[in-house]
Order: sequence, then structure tokens, then C-alpha cells
Amino acid sequence: LERMGHPVLVCHGPGQETCPLLGGDGCHKFEEAHGIAFRLDLDREDHRAILQRYRELARPEVPIRVLVAGDQAERYADLLQAFQVWTHEPSVADLDGFAAEVEAADRLAD
Repeated sequence: LERMGHPVLVCHGPGQETCPLLGGDGCHKFEEAHGIAFRLDLDREDHRAILQRYRELARPEVPIRVLVAGDQAERYADLLQAFQVWTHEPSVADLDGFAAEVEAADRLAD
């Protein structure tokens, strides 16, 4: 996305700490996001909770993409039904489509 001219902020996940979104503290990266591409391990309960918080807290027009393994897409289908899901490493075309959605959401917000 950066190569396409879009600023990108990266969060490497909560690690040993609790994600501020789960702790109710807010997160400036999340709050500044115009689109979210999520790639964490949905077999982890805290990562599933973060994904759910994204949907609860994100403005409705913010596109959210979730990259998961095919078996996780099946196992967590109920959780993922509110998101666009990639089960493969996103291609340039996938990322271009995502960038276009972000730009369209930005135009509508203005």
C-alpha cells in the first residue's frame, strides 16, 4: 500500500501486553485508520477479541480486511461474516482494490 502512495501504520499486536482496545484505553493507530488490514492468529482468544473490537469501534465506512488461513476462515466463519476475508497472501490487485475502498470511504466522509 505504501508503494501505491498510501500512508501505513503498523501494529505488531499486543505481544505480552494487553491490546489497548481491549483494555478500554483507545489506540491512536486504530483511531487514525482509514482502513484496516488485520493479520493475527485467530486461534488466539485475544486476537479474536481484537477483531471483534475493530468491528464494534470502527466507523461503518472503514474497510476492514482479515487475512487468515483457510482452516481459520472455516473455524471462525461466524466471527468473520462481518468482514472481507483474504485466505491468501494479498496480491497487488487485492491491495489496489482495498486502497480504492479506503479512498472511496474517505471521499464519502468528506
